[in-house]
Amino acid sequence: MDNDNQIDNNNFLYQRYRYLGKYTPQNFLFNANLQEFSERVCYLSNLQTSGKISSEECYERIELLWQQLTQSFKTLISDEFDVTE
Repeated sequence: MDNDNQIDNNNFLYQRYRYLGKYTPQNFLFNANLQEFSERVCYLSNLQTSGKISSEECYERIELLWQQLTQSFKTLISDEFDVTE
């Protein structure tokens, strides 16, 4: 019973949505990374709003997540687009 409850909690807290765009393995993986980024930013925002972390710490963590997402994009998707910095 506890294991079933844990699975239900994970599905509730960490929902994943189907990818409906043009399917390529790279697009699919980037979409998963994008959903994880969004989820983590939401948690960080809630922690900052409730006073559990400072605004500066929240910003720094989101900046790190953004850098990771950008690297993921460059690694997985950049061949399809002309990405310049």
